[in-house]
Amino acid sequence: MIDSFLLEFMIIGVLGVGSQWISWRLRLPAIVVMSIAGLLSGPIFHIINPEQDFGELYRPFISVAVAIILFEGSLNLDIKEIRGLGRPVMRIVTFGASISWVLGSLAAHYVAGLSWAVSFVIGAILIVTGPTVILPLLRQSKLKPRPAKILKWEGIIVDPFGALLAVFAFEAIVFMLGDGGSGVSLLIFCLGAVFAVILGVVFGKAIGWMFEAGHMPEFLKSPSMFIAVIACFALADEVAHETGLLAVTAMGMKLANMRIASIQDMRHFKENISMLLTSAIFVMLTASLTRDTLVDVFQVEIIGFVLLMLFIVRPLSIFLSTFGTDLTNREKLLVGWIAPRGIVALTVASYFASVLLEEGFGDAAIITSLTFALVFFTVCAHGFSIGWLARKLDLSSEEQPGILMIGSNSFTVALSQLLKEAEIPNLVTDSSWRRLSRARNAGINFHYGDILSEKTEYGLDMTPYNYLLAATENDSYNSLVCTTFVPEFGRSNVYKINTHGASDQADDLVSTIGGRLLFSKQDTLESLIHKIDAGHVLRKTNITNQYTYDQYIEERDLHTILLFIVKQSKKIEFFVDNETVEAEPGDVVISLTPPSKEFDKIRAKLAEQRDAKADETKEEQ
Repeated sequence: MIDSFLLEFMIIGVLGVGSQWISWRLRLPAIVVMSIAGLLSGPIFHIINPEQDFGELYRPFISVAVAIILFEGSLNLDIKEIRGLGRPVMRIVTFGASISWVLGSLAAHYVAGLSWAVSFVIGAILIVTGPTVILPLLRQSKLKPRPAKILKWEGIIVDPFGALLAVFAFEAIVFMLGDGGSGVSLLIFCLGAVFAVILGVVFGKAIGWMFEAGHMPEFLKSPSMFIAVIACFALADEVAHETGLLAVTAMGMKLANMRIASIQDMRHFKENISMLLTSAIFVMLTASLTRDTLVDVFQVEIIGFVLLMLFIVRPLSIFLSTFGTDLTNREKLLVGWIAPRGIVALTVASYFASVLLEEGFGDAAIITSLTFALVFFTVCAHGFSIGWLARKLDLSSEEQPGILMIGSNSFTVALSQLLKEAEIPNLVTDSSWRRLSRARNAGINFHYGDILSEKTEYGLDMTPYNYLLAATENDSYNSLVCTTFVPEFGRSNVYKINTHGASDQADDLVSTIGGRLLFSKQDTLESLIHKIDAGHVLRKTNITNQYTYDQYIEERDLHTILLFIVKQSKKIEFFVDNETVEAEPGDVVISLTPPSKEFDKIRAKLAEQRDAKADETKEEQ
């Protein structure tokens, strides 16, 4: 066991971030890898035990971290996002959660063998999914917008209500068992929940007003927001236990719908903090479990309860609550299967296990094992199956990485036509209806609107596109677009085409920021458009064992511009200025070549030169 607190803190960070990297590298569910890392370092090999070593700081740290994660998730809950989905979302988070509570309680009593009192508490706790598990799954699976939005909204909204329902159930049970003071406690709790919502809205309104009115300098906005979240959570939780999560959710939703520009700027910072905290907490929670808890997981009653929750309770609650809505059966099936439990379920369950034991409910001893079993099995089952099931139901957008092109012109339209023939998803966007005329006439996919506008953000589905190509006539705008979408697409997947020649020094600064510069500085957008208008064509060249990439490079005309390579794995690799890209057998090279007749003449001339060189070599021998 590690004795140094600092060393243990370092190990938790390395395991958390390392698990995220391994999951990205091996395309595995991150929450599964993090859980396994925690179990190996904790109860299995006894390297760390955060709950024991952190002492009294353990639970406050977990609680504050969960509050920050939930707040970051609620910052993305803009009402505009669920236009057309408001009815199913509302029914899932109300009727669906209620049905899940009742059915889960029945399963806990009749299958797991818990008393009615403990069953209703655990049933309330286990309605939660939460952003700590749902958001990593959504990032991994690339679902289509409708099911993705439903799962995200359900996870973030129901998360605090699970804890609230558990407290309500506990207070109600104690009251019904005859404790005269519990009626007052129940009333105080209900008033505390109302207070938490009001407090969250007030905090959100106040922070938003200070930012918008300029009463907070830019360098203090992120720290002040951070402290405000902790203050809002702590104040609400002091008034009524477990209402802090409700307060920060209300605060985040209020800010998300105030349309404050600086909030958008800080969102990426919050996402990074949330990612780090999620990684650390999963490792800490699983590393703090005991071997006895792991052994109890394999009890027949617990396994039966988990299977019932997976295959009966969740699907039934979704199908019943969404009856009569516009959700398709495929969407209901996917949403009805995906419900991984996470941090909030584990933390709240461990709290109520001790409270119920103090109240004399001996069967509450297995609550932690029961909850961990459901958390681990749902994380594994849903983490490994969400991508496969989404593809089977045609609700996934990850079959072939697509390209989003900003700017309609001869080059982007020609490229879009070639991509369409190759069955590669692509879209041309432009804010000018006149410039889009060529795209409309060509019959390709296009979108009319400014890619940076809020209307486009909510009206355009970007899920099918893994790469962004900025190809407008304005270098500064291209750089701004690339910089804006770096967090969403990734820095290595955001590109722009130079609009000026290599000798133009006026835009040297612009060319160093934003996206990666495609092709070379000499291959400007103007020259590419000119070549297309002059009859140059886009060609696909298959690289094989017989016709290698080296042979292709040797024979190609100097006027041919290499654009990108479609790898066998469907990944697209662009030719970038000052970088080398290699094609292998099975790959396809996309290039811009001279007109056909001219191209044939050049290839014939190159063949003659190659034959002549071969003859010279033979004579020398």
